[in-house]
Amino acid sequence: MSGRSRSRAVSPPRRGAACSVDLVCISREAASLVVLLQHGARRTWRLPSAMLRAGGDLEDAVAALTRTVVGRDIAWRQQAGAVTAGSHPDGAAVSVGYVVIVSSGTAAPPGAAWHGSGELPRSLAARHSAVVGAAVAHVRARTDQSPVAFRLLPPMFTLGELQEVYELLLGRTLHKASFRRALSAARLVEPTDKWRSEGRGRPAQLFRYAPRRRARVARTARFDLLGG
Repeated sequence: MSGRSRSRAVSPPRRGAACSVDLVCISREAASLVVLLQHGARRTWRLPSAMLRAGGDLEDAVAALTRTVVGRDIAWRQQAGAVTAGSHPDGAAVSVGYVVIVSSGTAAPPGAAWHGSGELPRSLAARHSAVVGAAVAHVRARTDQSPVAFRLLPPMFTLGELQEVYELLLGRTLHKASFRRALSAARLVEPTDKWRSEGRGRPAQLFRYAPRRRARVARTARFDLLGG
């Protein structure tokens, strides 16, 4: 499933207005969503950005920027909207924010660092703070519509880890038994023959993301409706 959005989702900037593509790379560290920021001028921080050439394609621009920053293209990337308020480090009149999900444990490239999405540095430009806010809100809103949670996990994970990610994205505690019933009904994961020891108690079985097709349309698992 590709999460790429179409460039027509944002109207082109007015004639003569400089437009930038601002990339929000989101990952997970412990119980926090983190955002990748680069060192800017005069001890400031900024989002990875690229000015869009006149007549340039948004998708091509964000793909090239993602490869430069992350080292590879990422299939799940979504447009988080356009922002015009606040100042931009490069003087762009319009910022088109894109969000990509980077798996947990990915090291920051040289000249960059991961920062908590709720604890952004004060030196981050106002425009980029707004773009980060829009991107995080977009990811949270997509939790039950696309496999965002699974992209924050390694290929194999425990059900406990998966629940922790959903709780992080939804911002609330989920009842363990209810979560697992909803997960089973949605048929989104399958068990592997691998187990992991997590300290005291029995080892936990590892699962992988493997959504199964059905002849009839099934309801999407609404983890956001589960009680704590």
